[in-house]
Amino acid sequence: MPLVIEVRHIITFDVGQLSGIESSLSTIMKGIKAMSEELDRLSTEVAENGAVIDSAVALINGLAQQIRDLKDDPAALAALADSLDAKSNELANAVAANTPAQ
Repeated sequence: MPLVIEVRHIITFDVGQLSGIESSLSTIMKGIKAMSEELDRLSTEVAENGAVIDSAVALINGLAQQIRDLKDDPAALAALADSLDAKSNELANAVAANTPAQ
């Protein structure tokens, strides 16, 4: 004769518990959505910053070559220095404007 074992487990719960679980899950999902949106925004900003950095590197590299090219023309070198000062101030102002106060 075979041995048969039956296990019965009865769970009783209150509908209020389900409501609390649903509320918690909804809060978690809203948080995940907000984090996802923030991550997307930060990813876009990082990409934009990368483009700005690349532009600054290209500018600096171009300036070095312009200085080499103008080494025998003092007036042109002075004009280039003035241009560099203006761009440097523009960059410093942009960095300061987008840097949080400490």
